[in-house]
Amino acid sequence: MSIKLFDLTGKTALVTGGTHGLGMAIATGLANAGATIVINDYSPEKLVTAKEEYAKAGIKVHTYNFNVTDEAQVIEAVKKIEQEVAPIDILVNNAGIIKRIPIVEMQVQDFKDVIEVDLVAPFIMAKVIVPGMILRGHGKIINMCSMMSELGRDTVSAYASAKGGLKMLTKSMATEWAKFNIQTNGIGPGYFATSQTAPIRVDGHPFNEFILSRTPAGRWGDPSDLAGAAIFLSSQASDFVNGIVLYVDGGILATIGKPSNE
Repeated sequence: MSIKLFDLTGKTALVTGGTHGLGMAIATGLANAGATIVINDYSPEKLVTAKEEYAKAGIKVHTYNFNVTDEAQVIEAVKKIEQEVAPIDILVNNAGIIKRIPIVEMQVQDFKDVIEVDLVAPFIMAKVIVPGMILRGHGKIINMCSMMSELGRDTVSAYASAKGGLKMLTKSMATEWAKFNIQTNGIGPGYFATSQTAPIRVDGHPFNEFILSRTPAGRWGDPSDLAGAAIFLSSQASDFVNGIVLYVDGGILATIGKPSNE
């Protein structure tokens, strides 16, 4: 198998919310495979900080400030990106939020806010970008799903609803656009070591112990663990892969868990 199957030289990737965490890890992986990287965020300050972080790794990124839930802003931003950088070959719908609130305590607006960012925004982004991909005869879309696309958990009803919907939106996109040589797939991360999870990853913390015991790999994921999956689904190596969610979870979804006496 030729390494060129995974070569992204000459391709342009837009990673929404690529200013930190898993989005930054994915964008870094795509850049190291040769892609030109565009990131967005609604916060100008986050874009400035992120650009500096990428530069430290020797990566040049193009930054754009727009709200992924606002169709008019997305239309204008995509037009600017394709004029100022290049046509978008790879779209990674990574931007997302979570609100951890029990169902009976959650305000309807809180529920809607999560659905807007985590489900409606990927619909908007793809809807705006895909016509150009169709004209050019190729494209790759990666939707950031979750283990909550498959499982429920306390206090994350809105997030799980959005990610379950995103899994099915991924399949619908794949169904409609495969004939145009556009592959739409998802990545479902497990539990990863990021700045957000740092407070609960300390020895002795109940949730840390739970994740280590629940994950067959016996560890939290490193953000760099997502790079290979993202490169694969962005490259010609996945040209006949469509409508799947590739779970990068250390094996969590493969098992019911360890017996209590082990």
